[in-house]
Amino acid sequence: MRLVLVRHAEAAPGAPDAERPLTSRGREQARELGERLAREGIRPETVLTSPLRRARETADLVGTALGVGPEPDARLAPGATAERVREAIAGRGELVLAVGHQPDCGRIAAAIRGGPEPPFPTAGVLVLDVAV
Repeated sequence: MRLVLVRHAEAAPGAPDAERPLTSRGREQARELGERLAREGIRPETVLTSPLRRARETADLVGTALGVGPEPDARLAPGATAERVREAIAGRGELVLAVGHQPDCGRIAAAIRGGPEPPFPTAGVLVLDVAV
């Protein structure tokens, strides 16, 4: 199966951390990412997201462009691992998009594909082949 791994878009500072919203720039990043993925023909069967607000907002905007409503999954919250992501995406289709956090996204990508952690800027995306 294929995993479209996305780091949430730019978030505002503040507390509590779980409730930090996207900035206006972050909302634009997420919209542009969704539109780009749609233009590239990426059509996930499922969009999963960390339950934190900034990730949910990113997933909502990306999912709108792709025509797929996101589903929160606690396994994508900060501290997510490649194994937890594999559990979350298992049985969810051949192409799944998951929105998470950094440094988790870089660590997950490195664990799945081997090698060093790739850079993962806000609204960064990487498509990975995953054995589940």
